Amino acid sequence: MKKGIIVTSFGTSHNETRELCIESIENRIKEKYNDYLVLRAFTSRMVINKLKKRDNYPVDTPTQALERMKKEGIKEIYIQPLLIIEGHEYEKILREVDNFLEGNPDFKVTVAKALLSHEMDYENTVKALELDKEEAVVFMGHGSDHATDISYKKLEDVIRKNGYENVFIATVEGSLGIDDVVKKLKEKSIKRVVLKPFMLVAGVHALEDMASDEEGSWKTILEKNAIDVKTQMIGLGQVKAFQDIFIEHLDRVSGE
Repeated sequence: MKKGIIVTSFGTSHNETRELCIESIENRIKEKYNDYLVLRAFTSRMVINKLKKRDNYPVDTPTQALERMKKEGIKEIYIQPLLIIEGHEYEKILREVDNFLEGNPDFKVTVAKALLSHEMDYENTVKALELDKEEAVVFMGHGSDHATDISYKKLEDVIRKNGYENVFIATVEGSLGIDDVVKKLKEKSIKRVVLKPFMLVAGVHALEDMASDEEGSWKTILEKNAIDVKTQMIGLGQVKAFQDIFIEHLDRVSGE
C-alpha cells in the first residue's frame, strides 16, 4: 500500500517566500519519495485563514492532511516538521496526531524531528551557515517561552566551539534578546555586522522586526548604537544544506 508524508510548517502568507523556503523542500521530498503521497500542512490557523480569505488559497491543518490521507486509504504516514526547535508548534503537531490516532488506532503516524534536535544537528547547522571568521554576524531567531528555547544558546555555544567568535544569535520572543547582543558587540568594539534571519522563511519578522527602518527594528537598534548594518534576507528553507538536514530527519524515521 502507498505511504504518505505530510510536510508541516508554521506557514507563511508571503507567496514568494513560501515558494523559496517551503515548496523547495516539498519538491525535493516529492522527488526522493516519488512513490509516496506528499501533502502540505501549516500549523498556524491565522496564516491558513489569511491565505484563504486573501487569495482563496487553501492549506490543510495537520489534522486535515491526516484525514486526506485516510480518504486515500494510506495508513502509514510520516510527518516532517519544518520547524527550528521542538517547541509549542511541534507539540501542537504531536497533539493533533494523538487525537487522530485515538479514532484511528490502526494507523501508523510517525513525527520526525525539528531542525535542532540531535547533537549532530548543531554541528551540521554550523556547517550549513557557511560562516566567516572575519565577519561579524547577528542572526535573528524566533525564540519561544518553551523550554526548548535553550536550543538557540546551545547553537551559539557550538558556533563558539567551532572558532567563530563574532557570530551571535538573538531571538524575537526568547531569552536571548537583541539588547544582549548589542552589549556583546560593544564589549568587542564591533562596528559592522551582517544581520540575517535564522528562520525557515524570511517573512514578517525578517522584513519588519529585523530589517526595516522602523523604530524598534533590530537594524534601527544596531544603527542607533553606532553599528553599521548590512541585511541579508535568506530564509533557511532556501539553503540546500538546511533542506538536507530536514530530509535526513525524514529518512531516519522512514527507513529510506
